[in-house]
Amino acid sequence: QVQLAESGGGLVQAGGSLRLSCAVSISMHSANSMAWYRQASTKQRELVAVIVSGGTTNYADSVRGRFTMTINNAKNTLSLQMNSLKPEDTAVYYCNLNQLVATRNGVEEYDYWGQGTQVTVFS
Repeated sequence: QVQLAESGGGLVQAGGSLRLSCAVSISMHSANSMAWYRQASTKQRELVAVIVSGGTTNYADSVRGRFTMTINNAKNTLSLQMNSLKPEDTAVYYCNLNQLVATRNGVEEYDYWGQGTQVTVFS
């Protein structure tokens, strides 16, 4: 069973930094993509950053230039370095693994999520 576990959230003053980590129970080579999402209270979950199987990393406009997503395949971890944090970055952050599996019925898609880690930025 695929399991993901985030860590590294916390309380930080605006302008500060945090680094989130996500431990993955399987090799990420099997993933179609790895991503970080966030969900603020009363809002829908939104994509923060994603690395697709070709290695391209894409960021939401709101975090581009401030956040950096990296993958360590040897340790089966992904990280999100968050700099110049703003109060509007406050949310629960989730890591996600998207997997495409070929079956005799075609391709099936699976999404796996961690439990989330709270990031709170105060001004």
